[in-house]
Amino acid sequence: MKQLLLSQKQVLFFVLAGAMSAVIEVGTFKFFSVQLPPIFAWEKNLYGVHFPLSNILSTSCGIISNYFFSIWFVFERGKHSKRREFAYFIAISAVSTVLSLMFFQIFYSSAFRNEYFDLGFFVFSPEMLSKIAAIVLVSVLNYSVKKRIIFSG
Repeated sequence: MKQLLLSQKQVLFFVLAGAMSAVIEVGTFKFFSVQLPPIFAWEKNLYGVHFPLSNILSTSCGIISNYFFSIWFVFERGKHSKRREFAYFIAISAVSTVLSLMFFQIFYSSAFRNEYFDLGFFVFSPEMLSKIAAIVLVSVLNYSVKKRIIFSG
């Protein structure tokens, strides 16, 4: 077991860094999805897009935190300069953001439309379930792309 963990150390650290970023992203999404609709009435449904500003702002927080967690804990610096590395990271994250927003809309509109998950001390709303599912789906893609393109040696 110890040998397996050591051989998969990078994946384990990626999962931990991703989990920390996801907590930041989900937490800021919860904050924005509660605080923004009273200010912007269109936030709950903008031409069929649910919580667009909350999603964009929270995803940006998750991306920035994930960049720092990735360079501190997960990947070694690759062949690129810091500036180019950051630019690639942001570009890939922008594509991931679009995918995440699409997956969120699909999950929110169909899979978790009227679903609530009660843990006793916290209830996950359809918005939160959709956000978490989208994060998990996109993070698998992110690992392989970031490892191969950004942080390759």
